[in-house]
Amino acid sequence: MDQKALAMFAHLSKSLHFGKTAQAHHISPSTLSRAIQRLEDEVGGELLHRDNRTVVLTDTGKKFKIYAEHQLEQWHSFKQSLEHKQTALTGKLHIYCSVTAAYSHLPPLLERFRVQHPLVEIMLITGDPADALEQVHNKSVDFAIAAAPEHLPRSVYFHHLDTIALAIIAPTMICKVQQQLSQKILSWSDIPIILPEHGAARKRFELWYRKKQQGKPNIYATVSGHEALVSMVALGCGVGIVPQVVVDNSPVKDKVTNLENIGDIEPFDLGVCCLNQSRAQPLIKAFFSSIA
Repeated sequence: MDQKALAMFAHLSKSLHFGKTAQAHHISPSTLSRAIQRLEDEVGGELLHRDNRTVVLTDTGKKFKIYAEHQLEQWHSFKQSLEHKQTALTGKLHIYCSVTAAYSHLPPLLERFRVQHPLVEIMLITGDPADALEQVHNKSVDFAIAAAPEHLPRSVYFHHLDTIALAIIAPTMICKVQQQLSQKILSWSDIPIILPEHGAARKRFELWYRKKQQGKPNIYATVSGHEALVSMVALGCGVGIVPQVVVDNSPVKDKVTNLENIGDIEPFDLGVCCLNQSRAQPLIKAFFSSIA
């Protein structure tokens, strides 16, 4: 049935006044009367008893009122569902982070976003966290979880998430490294050291080691990715510097130990970064709104 006619009848069944209903729908009383008559023809019975003064619903009219209200409610819900579907965000959101961040920091960030925007596909790329800003600069991804650089480029927006402590770790297994670390006075220039290729942890190690004033460090290897560094330390290859969160989530965390009383190492800020020019894009804007 015609939705407009149903709406007019539903209003009339409550107002019981042709003039008021006609005015509410911006039509003349005679037009309203013809619409009601067409409904009665479709139903096959009178819906109203009416004279010059009163309007009263018939038994059929009372039943039809329930039907009309139900139909209008269903129609309204249907229209809303279409509008929601048309305005729902779709597309792909490309994210870059380390393997550790993928389960230590990313899930809480995406949980609310996924509930609000279930049609958006998440495209996750994992790799060395030191490469995160480059991935953003190259527009290979929409945003990345990264350590804040000493000098943040003006083109990059950084949203702080956490302050990450760094640790110097050593193997727990019996090996040459353990023997070197058992000495009363540590000769850091002789102890093999495993370092990240570049990035925040590497820079903080260099600053920490410079304060030792023990000559050049004995760099055993440089690796891409903190997770691999923990594994190499666990194998007895040397000591290394890594974010504490990587150690805590490593499958070999029981095979390494934190070195104590070796001097303070400055932590770094971890956050979500994207290009400033991209912040107005619907998907990125929706993401940052969900974590605000």
